[in-house]
Amino acid sequence: MGHVDLHSQDAVFTRAGEFADRDAFTAAGWCAMERSLEVVGTRSAMMLVREAFYGGRRFDDLVRRTGLAETVASKRLRQLVADGLMERSPYREPGARTRYEYVLTERGRALFPLLVALMRWGRTIQGDAHGGVELAHADCGALLVPAVRCEAGHDVPIEETEARLASS
Repeated sequence: MGHVDLHSQDAVFTRAGEFADRDAFTAAGWCAMERSLEVVGTRSAMMLVREAFYGGRRFDDLVRRTGLAETVASKRLRQLVADGLMERSPYREPGARTRYEYVLTERGRALFPLLVALMRWGRTIQGDAHGGVELAHADCGALLVPAVRCEAGHDVPIEETEARLASS
């Protein structure tokens, strides 16, 4: 299979190799984006992850800060732990029973670029509405921006992106 360059309003990537013939396969069940969304593709999951990045750890605080029902938060936290994004860590207040707090794992912390991108994009939804949280570089104060780079370190815009089937 060759290289297909698509210059229409509908296309954003150049499709290459076997991926050029999109009718020859289906992405259902093996797409990396689909797998990602199985883990963090709910509003409640991302709200809990957001609060964990903001420093929330304890169940009551996570429920209060997200506005989620306890049953929803409990179910979603169990799933985030099962998927390896958070881990439960025991703590005990004096005179109280042992409870658990939720801490981001390295796998959960790897969602940081996604968090930056969603927050930045979300600010554009209402015409760059003021308020909310913004993320900035502690050294210089400039706002963080999401970026797409190849493994060699080059910034890559959409028009220079090639989509191809991953080799197994």
